Amino acid sequence: MIINPIASGSSGNCYLVSDGRTSLLLDAGISIKRIRRALRFGLSSIDACLITHEHGDHVLAAKDLLRCAVPVYASAGTTRAAGLSGSFLHVVADQQTVPIGTMLVTPFDAQHDAAEPLGFYITARDTREKLLYLTDSYYTKYSFPGVTHMIIECNYSEEKLRENVRDGILPADRVPRLAHSHMSLETLLDLLRSNDLSSLRQIWLCHLSNDNSSADDFRRQVRQATGTEVYIC
Repeated sequence: MIINPIASGSSGNCYLVSDGRTSLLLDAGISIKRIRRALRFGLSSIDACLITHEHGDHVLAAKDLLRCAVPVYASAGTTRAAGLSGSFLHVVADQQTVPIGTMLVTPFDAQHDAAEPLGFYITARDTREKLLYLTDSYYTKYSFPGVTHMIIECNYSEEKLRENVRDGILPADRVPRLAHSHMSLETLLDLLRSNDLSSLRQIWLCHLSNDNSSADDFRRQVRQATGTEVYIC
C-alpha cells in the first residue's frame, strides 16, 4: 500500500492511497488547485474520493472533484450538510462495503460533532493489505482484524491539555469539545491494545493539534506500543 499524505491538520486534510492499480483520495479538505499540484496534474488517475464528514478541512474540494467527474463517496448526512450532488456522488452507510476498482471499502460510524461522520476500512484485494482510515473521531466501537496500515488521528494528549489550560494557552471551556470530537493519544493507545496488530506494518498519525500535541513524543509512544513503523502526517 502506497500512502502519500498531501495535507493534514485543521487547515486541511487529504491523503492519497494506492495499491498500484487503484488510487483513492481520503478526504479533500484543501483546494482543487493544491490537489492537482500534488498529483502532478494527473487528476484522472484518481478512482474515487472518500469523504469522512462535512467540515471544511475535509470536504473543501469535494464539489470541484465531482465537477471533474471524480466519484465521491460520503454518508447521507455528510452529503446533505455539505450540499453535495451530481451523478458522480455515491451515498454510503455504516458497514456497507462497496467495491472501487481493486479495493473494497467498508465505511463505519465515527464519533464527531458532524451530521453522519464515517471512517473507512479499505482492503486491497490483490495484495490483501488492509488500511484503516480514522480521523475526527474521539473513539471507535469497532475492531479491525488483519489491519496492515493505519492513517489515524492523534490530535492531543490529556497531559498536554492540562498543561495548556494551566498556562493559559487553551481556554478551559474548549476542553469538553476536544474530548468529544477528536482522538487523544491515550484513546489511540487503548485502541491499539484492543486490536490484533500481528499484521501491522505502518501507522501514520494524522490531524495533530498545533498546540496540544508533541509529534516526537507521540511517535515514540506509539512505536513503543506497537513495535512498527510510525510516521507523522
